[in-house]
Amino acid sequence: MEKINALGEACPVPVIKAKKALVEHDKVEIKVDNEIATQNLKKLAEQKGYGYATQQLALKEYSVIISKNETSPEAVLEETRPQLDEAYTVVIDTDCMGRGDDKLGATLIKGFIYALTEQDRLPSRVIMYNGGVHFTVEASDSFEDLTRLANDGVEIYACGACTDYYGLTEKVKVGEITNMYRIVEMMREASRIVKP
Repeated sequence: MEKINALGEACPVPVIKAKKALVEHDKVEIKVDNEIATQNLKKLAEQKGYGYATQQLALKEYSVIISKNETSPEAVLEETRPQLDEAYTVVIDTDCMGRGDDKLGATLIKGFIYALTEQDRLPSRVIMYNGGVHFTVEASDSFEDLTRLANDGVEIYACGACTDYYGLTEKVKVGEITNMYRIVEMMREASRIVKP
């Protein structure tokens, strides 16, 4: 059994570590420090149809075991569901995810972009406008993740009016600058749009 120490790791890192380990191992134990992480790992196991068990070891320490050799009832349901068109477009219009605390929102959007790089099916394109264009510059915390997506064949687009407004046009280092007409076209043609 592969053992992973994800204590102190923020979402979505424990799930991604578990997912990667399950590629090579039939059984994985992941240690996490919060109940939300155990729930996220349970969702991963259910999506894959794997067995799942959790145990609280201490106040802030949980052991989660995911096993490929055990099948959950959800796996049978998953096999009978119709498959959707897998292509999707991601639209990012802000440097902060959700409403409430902007510091938390900045952490969430960074985690969202990182999680995109770890998906089984990458988006066909990522479109950024307004505050989202800040991620296309080298100083961005998510620049490496966007570069990785681009290297994996994901088309990255930034709104030219927005990069101009923020004084970033010359600093854009990943993807290409486009116009609002083309952004509308790409969004209209997309079979599915994901927006954080």
